[in-house]
Amino acid sequence: MESTAAYFEKSGKANTETCLAIVDKAIRERGFKHLVVATTEGDTALLFAEKLKTTGANIVAVTHCANFKGPNVIELAEDRKKAIESAGAKIHTGTMVTHSIETAFAAKFQGLYPTLIFANTLRIFGQGTKVAVEIVLMAADAGLIPECEEVIAVAGTARGADTVLIIKSAASKRTLDLRVLEVLAKPRE
Repeated sequence: MESTAAYFEKSGKANTETCLAIVDKAIRERGFKHLVVATTEGDTALLFAEKLKTTGANIVAVTHCANFKGPNVIELAEDRKKAIESAGAKIHTGTMVTHSIETAFAAKFQGLYPTLIFANTLRIFGQGTKVAVEIVLMAADAGLIPECEEVIAVAGTARGADTVLIIKSAASKRTLDLRVLEVLAKPRE
């Protein structure tokens, strides 16, 4: 099997349109049925949902958990949420599997815990890679994508998209069964 990958000079939002084109091609030419997209305030998810709605793919937008930025803070505004859903995507807002209870323990007691080691190991390949793996686990946990199926995951560094991976999905309980099968795009920095 041969596959091509896009490697970006810099990470960030400037790569979003290229990632969208890569995902569109992968869905149309290879028949992927599930797409999981990371989104914070909804811009990336809305763009992907609007542009890819005719593909028939199950599009799942995964947001930060509620209160991630602080007490009683929800980053995805209600009007943006409705726009994403109107474009045909599902939205999952839940506990972030690599940023939860262990983060609180690490902050309070100092030290390094297994989930944080896992997250930081993934970051070696880029922030988008860590987030792409995390959102697939979260979407599978929520029952929004099936387990043990090849899915496309889109994530980024800060805002926008700069990483596209093909991942064999798993629920977080079976994290070690998840496999990153292909890198279609990622930043080099």
